[in-house]
Amino acid sequence: MLEASSRQELREHIQAWRSSGQTIALVPTMGNLHAGHLALVRAAREEADRVVTSIYVNPTQFAANEDLANYPRTPEEDRESLLQAACDLVFTPDSNTIYPHGSDDACMLSAPPSLASVLEGEFRPGHFDGVVTVVSRLFNLVTPDVAIFGEKDYQQLLVIQRMVKDLGYAINIQALPTVREGGGLALSSRNRYLDARQKVAAQNLSAVLQDVAALATEPGAEFQDLESQAKKRLENYDLIADYLVIRRAQDLDLPRQGDRDLRVLAAVWCGKTRLIDNLNTNWACNHDD
Repeated sequence: MLEASSRQELREHIQAWRSSGQTIALVPTMGNLHAGHLALVRAAREEADRVVTSIYVNPTQFAANEDLANYPRTPEEDRESLLQAACDLVFTPDSNTIYPHGSDDACMLSAPPSLASVLEGEFRPGHFDGVVTVVSRLFNLVTPDVAIFGEKDYQQLLVIQRMVKDLGYAINIQALPTVREGGGLALSSRNRYLDARQKVAAQNLSAVLQDVAALATEPGAEFQDLESQAKKRLENYDLIADYLVIRRAQDLDLPRQGDRDLRVLAAVWCGKTRLIDNLNTNWACNHDD
């Protein structure tokens, strides 16, 4: 597996692959890789001749009160995992490589307000501006044909899809379903902050989402009632919701009469750890006995 940390090193590898007509897939990550990330790498392996995984903890998507300094960093373990997953190149830039003039004086993109100001955007103002800024820079440096993202960060996925279309990137964005533990908990780097009791409690989040997704497909379902009841149920498991909502999957707008493609999205606090998850209502239809 090749490694690059500078723009020049990366450019040389990319140019060598391009000169021989090879296609490139990118898996952007912030490291501390788990099975969900590696599933993205394996999916990328099926989509292109070469796979690049970037590892960079991006400061511009963290607010002042968030856990940038404490975000888990496991570079050696990450490299070994990527080697086993048949990644071709790991790109590990520092902030000077991504933001040559500093992140405080960088050219920044703005995420589309209709997608970025709700849900996560309401609780993490400016977060998606940082996301589109760093992803666009990675796209410019790697010039991939395809990029792979997980559906666990569903709102982020929609924002990136919009950015690619809006800015005219010739990049195919592929989405991979959320990878879960045996108890249903969505894999996340933040799961390592949970103690044994909290981990058991956190598994109830996916169960609640499954029930809401199933009930939302029933004729005459009252979405606000379902949301309110689900939040109270989460409290019984010591999970405090920032939000739990039913939205249109295509744009996160409030559902309209006749909408069938819906998404249940939630962000909850389990102790001091914030977890996000989501489920499409099609899940319920596909799992109806």
